[in-house]
Amino acid sequence: MELLPRSSEEFSSAEYWEKFFTRRGDRAFEWYGEYAELSAVLHKYLRAQDKVLVVGCGNSELSEQLYDAGCAHLTNIDISETAIGRMKERNATKRPDMHFVLMDVLDLHFEDGSFQVALDKGTLDALASDQRVETMERVERMFGQLARVLRVGGRYVCVSLAQEHVLQALVGFFTRAGWPVRVHRMDSKARDGFHLPVFVIVCTKFCWPKGATGVTQVLEVCDSEAAPPRRLATPEDLLAAVRQSQAYALLRSKLGTRVDPGDEPALQLCHAASGQPRYSMHVVDSPPAGKGARRGHFAVFIVPQGRETDWLFGTAEGRSQLARTANFRRLLIVALHRGQDYGDMRAVQVELSAKVMELAPPSMPSNQQVSAVGHGRGGGGSSLALMTQPFSPKVPFLSDGGDLGSREVRHRGHSPLSGDFVVEDVRGEEGQLLRRLVFLSNTNVVQSESRLARRAAGRKKGKRKDAEPGGTSLLVDKSFLCCAHHRAMVAGLALLDEGRVAAEGQSVSVLLVGLGGGGLPQFLHDYVPRAQVEVVEIDAAMAEVASQWFGFQQDDRLTVTVADGLEVIKRRAQEGGHSYDIVMFDVDSKERTLGMSCPPAAFVEKPLLQCVWQLLAPRGIFVLNLVCRDPSLRGSVLAVLGDVFQKVLLRAIDEEVNEVLFCHKAEARPLAELPSAGHALERHLRTPGKPWDASLSLAALLDKVSLA
Repeated sequence: MELLPRSSEEFSSAEYWEKFFTRRGDRAFEWYGEYAELSAVLHKYLRAQDKVLVVGCGNSELSEQLYDAGCAHLTNIDISETAIGRMKERNATKRPDMHFVLMDVLDLHFEDGSFQVALDKGTLDALASDQRVETMERVERMFGQLARVLRVGGRYVCVSLAQEHVLQALVGFFTRAGWPVRVHRMDSKARDGFHLPVFVIVCTKFCWPKGATGVTQVLEVCDSEAAPPRRLATPEDLLAAVRQSQAYALLRSKLGTRVDPGDEPALQLCHAASGQPRYSMHVVDSPPAGKGARRGHFAVFIVPQGRETDWLFGTAEGRSQLARTANFRRLLIVALHRGQDYGDMRAVQVELSAKVMELAPPSMPSNQQVSAVGHGRGGGGSSLALMTQPFSPKVPFLSDGGDLGSREVRHRGHSPLSGDFVVEDVRGEEGQLLRRLVFLSNTNVVQSESRLARRAAGRKKGKRKDAEPGGTSLLVDKSFLCCAHHRAMVAGLALLDEGRVAAEGQSVSVLLVGLGGGGLPQFLHDYVPRAQVEVVEIDAAMAEVASQWFGFQQDDRLTVTVADGLEVIKRRAQEGGHSYDIVMFDVDSKERTLGMSCPPAAFVEKPLLQCVWQLLAPRGIFVLNLVCRDPSLRGSVLAVLGDVFQKVLLRAIDEEVNEVLFCHKAEARPLAELPSAGHALERHLRTPGKPWDASLSLAALLDKVSLA
């Protein structure tokens, strides 16, 4: 399968070209490749009998090499009298039929339709040296002259570095004229450590009938010399494809040196035909671990499917730890995308072998290659499966468990509010089966997660109320809270007045904004006696998903209101007569540009929080799941909470950005009493005959609560 790299490296045109022109110096033609590098593509468009116009020939050997290869009808032009004189003298005896003419490409003195090919190696780039209006007018004049002297079916073959304004001008002119445009990316070698892609752009003169309308633009890109043409829809798509090649070249240049700690270059490998992402990669360099020797220069770690959001693989801190544990000079961490077939580990290794070597560290021995598959153990206490052969200088492939993991997409859907989403079953770190809800607009975040269990054997046939579509033997384990912040939010019940949850004849009223898969409200309903739980969810599609795929069941003590949580909070505060022991916010933000992904900013504005304060019972608690990476924004949120509520406590979630905030309407009990309150609450929630997750310790969760 042909793989196309897309770098997430921020591509700055100014930075890229400044580096290039500094390194190029006066050696312009060298950067466009020698004849041997270009010949395979050039001879697809230059036939021996073609009359070829070479524009801006200078003192390049390209024309001479083409002539020697059988292209005898070459006319070379240049505006430099010195260059033309030298080329005439140099070729008078050896190549008597090759012509050199002093002429400006902006004013060609040839008849219309004189040539089958116009060949340009770097002349367009030299002419379009800036983006001034007068410069671009000269470029258009050059295109017009070349279009005039080419016959119908003739080809303008341009070897270019494809700066964006240059390519934009070329593609714009010739597509407006109805000419098909094809761009070849050449497999050019690095020069002075700089991986600069060279492109051969071929524009074919086409004569449309007079009055023709709706002319189809033919735009194609060949992602390598050997790759077949790939059809693109718009000029913008073509420009984007070239930018991706240049961004990948910039990344490769960057990887030619040691990557600074904390910097983590990333890229995707996409299916060349469909453009669909197939692999996501992070490049992590690490210093030697202690005094011991490294295990090697370079290794590739394959993240098991369904595990890409784990802390170890889904965060920069986790990947850095993984690299230190693996103890290689450079670790390439590779995640697989959903909805694609990968076969087995060997198939992945074969598919990636060529591309991963392009990302190897500069210290890599020249004879090192991707290894064959064997098995071993990783170090540092981690169960890394090492696939390499002993005593071989080859690149090892590592994984956690030695296979590709497991992922089965159970349902695909679309929400007008949340966009496309999937429900998928994956195998977790300890081998347990998990069900996840993932929004495809942000695949790095698991929106909701539940543990699955097998239905007990011998159960009478008949559809259970909580049975999932398809009639499989899997059930959602409602006793298990997968999300660590949900566990902390449940522990917040212990902050209510002593005995409040256990009091006979009294209900505990909960208003929760944000449903997700419904695991948190379902747990509160199932384990808190007489709890009255109302969930407000803005997205009706999520309520349906929770019911169909996550075992969520409504009744007279657990209800869902499909509405905007902001409006519900404001309206009920204005109406009066509403009182809740606990109000919880567990709602994500669709705004990705802010440093706060949970909740949306409007949910922590002071007027809204004052409405929450009004809705709370006299000694009620407001529980907020906060995910904020911006320290300044986080500080402002805490300040507003401190203004509105009597006391604000905080429980950070280990290895996650989440923090759960407990905001008291009245004075809170001392921190020292919280663990014992957690023990008391847990004793009350444990019900004979009902399963309880042994890993859920409410006292331990409350032991790490601090003042915000």
